[in-house]
Amino acid sequence: MTSQTSVRRSSRGARSIPGTGGRTAAIFLIPFFALFAVTMIAPVAYAIGMSLFAEQRSGLGFGGATVEFVGLGNYVEVLSDQNFVEGFGRLALYCLMYVPALLGVALLLALLLDATVTFARRTFQLLLFLPHAVPGVIAALIWAYLYTPGVSPIVKALASGGIQIDFLSVQMVLPSMVNIAVWEWAGYNVIILFTALQAVPREILEAARVDGAGEIRTALSIKTPLVWPALGVALLFTVIGSLQLFTEPKILSSATTAVTSTWVPNMWAYDAAFNRNNLPQAAAASIILALLAGVLSWAVTRFISKERTR
Repeated sequence: MTSQTSVRRSSRGARSIPGTGGRTAAIFLIPFFALFAVTMIAPVAYAIGMSLFAEQRSGLGFGGATVEFVGLGNYVEVLSDQNFVEGFGRLALYCLMYVPALLGVALLLALLLDATVTFARRTFQLLLFLPHAVPGVIAALIWAYLYTPGVSPIVKALASGGIQIDFLSVQMVLPSMVNIAVWEWAGYNVIILFTALQAVPREILEAARVDGAGEIRTALSIKTPLVWPALGVALLFTVIGSLQLFTEPKILSSATTAVTSTWVPNMWAYDAAFNRNNLPQAAAASIILALLAGVLSWAVTRFISKERTR
């Protein structure tokens, strides 16, 4: 008995040593910060440095090229390029269509999943999450096949019913990309929202039912406000992901002339780096996108915080 008491006292004394918890946390955090610095901070710093220089050729180009410091010259040239600016316009339209559609579909499916019987939930979760397990390139290729006239069973079925739709036309190519992204990412967001719905206190739902609230009223007035923090996280991820639009238009550009090589800012940067061999301008375009993502992330975070305190 005496030995057990002494062990407890010694353990309490060890836990009360000041600074021990901080050193332990630092030991576990060092690998993360080291990896973060190598994979995130270092590439961004390198891109910033590269964007401040440019190759200058003298005469008729026979004298070779020299690398000169141009400061913000690359940023001015990038922002003055009409194709780059128009790409932001298309990206803005994409976000206006994609963000509400994805979050609306994800919230609706999560609410329906929460209302299903227990034994069917895991099956529905798996079915909804399966599209997210498909790589983005493969998903875009599948949908490009389903959109292409002459080979698409969807286009043939609609044509047999008297409906003529060209999913790859100038007017329809943007909604077609939104459909691909929603199909691919809805399941991921459904899991986030469904997990939050499972944490809603059951006594609150039971009280709503006792007061006469139906399933629809309970879903809209009780469940949705209580899962707002999770919906805010999904909104933040969706906005950041929207700015990274590249795979879908890049794949569809091989199936339609409505999508050019500079259709969105990421494609513009890719074209500058690998087709025009202008790495400094590509780096400048990447930094502009990174700054925009940071500003939008801050704005969305502030919006979420304000709504949460209401």
